[in-house]
Amino acid sequence: MIVLTRSQDHVEVINSTLRNAGHAVHCSWIRDLHDLADALGQINAEMLIAVVGNDPAELSTIMHVRDQCAPEVPVIFAGEQVDEDSIARAMQHGARDMVTLAHRQRLQSVVSRELRAFRLERALNSTLTSARESREQLKAFMAGSTDAIAQVQEGIVVDVNPAWLELFGYPDASAMNGQPLMDTFDQQAQSALKGALLACLQGKWTDHSLKVNGLLSDGSAVALDLELARGEFDGEPAVRVCVPARKRDVQALGQQLTEAIERDGATGMLQRRYFMEHLHAALGRPIKGGVRQMLYIEPDRYTKIIEELGALAADELMAQLAAVLREQLHPQDIVGRFGEGSFIALIERGTPRDVEVWAGGVLRKIKDHVIRINGKSITCTCSVGIALMGARTTDPVGPINDAIQALQSAHDQGGDRVYVIDHTDDDTKMEASDKIWVRLIKSALMENRFRLMQQPIASLLGEEKSMFDILVRMIDEAGQEVLPSEFIAAAERNDLMKNIDRWIVGASMSLCTTRPIERLFVRLSRDSVVDRSLPVWLANQLKATRIDPERIVLQVSESVATTQLVETTEFAKTMRAAGFKFAIEHFGTGRDSLQLLSQLPLDYMKIDGSLMQGLATDRGLQQRVKVLVDGAKTRNIATIAERVEDANTMAVLWQLGIEFLQGYFVNEPEQVVLG
Repeated sequence: MIVLTRSQDHVEVINSTLRNAGHAVHCSWIRDLHDLADALGQINAEMLIAVVGNDPAELSTIMHVRDQCAPEVPVIFAGEQVDEDSIARAMQHGARDMVTLAHRQRLQSVVSRELRAFRLERALNSTLTSARESREQLKAFMAGSTDAIAQVQEGIVVDVNPAWLELFGYPDASAMNGQPLMDTFDQQAQSALKGALLACLQGKWTDHSLKVNGLLSDGSAVALDLELARGEFDGEPAVRVCVPARKRDVQALGQQLTEAIERDGATGMLQRRYFMEHLHAALGRPIKGGVRQMLYIEPDRYTKIIEELGALAADELMAQLAAVLREQLHPQDIVGRFGEGSFIALIERGTPRDVEVWAGGVLRKIKDHVIRINGKSITCTCSVGIALMGARTTDPVGPINDAIQALQSAHDQGGDRVYVIDHTDDDTKMEASDKIWVRLIKSALMENRFRLMQQPIASLLGEEKSMFDILVRMIDEAGQEVLPSEFIAAAERNDLMKNIDRWIVGASMSLCTTRPIERLFVRLSRDSVVDRSLPVWLANQLKATRIDPERIVLQVSESVATTQLVETTEFAKTMRAAGFKFAIEHFGTGRDSLQLLSQLPLDYMKIDGSLMQGLATDRGLQQRVKVLVDGAKTRNIATIAERVEDANTMAVLWQLGIEFLQGYFVNEPEQVVLG
């Protein structure tokens, strides 16, 4: 604070008065008006108090100096006598107020008020300056960035950079600003993009890449990976949509060179030789969960199509079919061009049903695609042969032959279909009879060689819930992990599922005693649902562990609930009365799923993972899932999507109102260490 006065007593009064009010004041005393300009220039003052007389000229001179040297510093005049007229004159000259040093309480109040106003104004100006600088920096960044960037508010493009205009082929920003972002992308991507924009604005979209097809100004389409980030534009919330420029470092160039050598020039798929190399490498790694299947894909009546289009059109035909197929692939899938008119693929999904649904979706996409070659436009259908594989299959020759045989069967039945050959039962019997499996399972139970695996269930509502789905693995006598798909069927045929279920439930309850887990989803077999002794056993387990039963969610499949409806309903009511939560899993593929919702007392509904296959681009499938979600919401049942494996599917689930999701996109199952 600068104090302009000829009396040191005035300075001491002001200093002591303000310190008594709690201000850490430092008073710089200026005796003469001629020194005021230097003081304002040298001292970073937050306030000037000038003790003045009755001469109006003195007031004007002080304010003129202040205006010239530090116009932002507030001025308070102090006089011997103060009344309404003198306060008005002081404020007319530009002062904030006028006080008398004799009335110390008012001096404190006026200084506190003006000091707060000054600091708020300074902070506001600083914020506005920073905002202007940030805006200019953002504009400079966008203008100079090789990344294509668009700013989007409420679904409308409000700003684009030159790289965005160049990417989409527009001459200037006026052609894009003010237009809906959705107009820039094909219809198949719009549901996912809407969901991603909503999630991003709510701060729930992190480091996910959205795969879409952008529509260029010339009517063509290009596959793009979008990155979304929440931000501001002109002070309002916005989403920054970015298409990153390709980084051509040495490693990337090396990878591109390798791919150029390995991949077919026309389709971009692996050549047969390199496909087999990748295939052997994949089969040499144990699968962590789910299933592997071999697929053989070929256009129906391929020879006639080539006759119609011309002999030189084969590569272009396969290139267009490959483009449709590539849009449906997951990162872990391995696909090659196996013959002139065929593709082969190793597909990993959650269940065999997921693979069939995925393959059916590919066939629908191909059937709807118009092929344009040499001025001709045609449509064609394809067929898919699927060979089911055991989890420990390492030799691909048998599955490849089975897939080719399955494809031929699909062609023989008229084409445009998926045909499955299943030799896994024969293989299993050749490897080990049920008698051996029973011995292995029983010894594993007695020697505690089962292991819990936990897979996180993530919230799409931003709730920080600790929720996990419990899976199980068996460790064989050689210490190797055995997947449920290898031993569950034998356990079901030999009345061992009740024992396995009880081991899993008991271990899950023990886990709850050592971890702050909010919900553990534990699945039960049909045998356990009809086992009338299970509720008594569960009650005893609760007494032993003393956990809150609400932390355990008992779940049964839709097929079990449908075939054992009376027993499942009774069991669910009993369990919920005991405090447990109850869920139905693999839901939505049955004959009358919605009717089942009205009959079962449920807390959670898990929508089957097969309905996630192709969900991002299939509007009919999206509507089907939406009906299930709405049916659950009307009954206050929480919804969980199973086996979610990519960001586009997650974005669509936002749009559909799903509350939770699980799958390899969220996290792979992790082993639980007990004790």
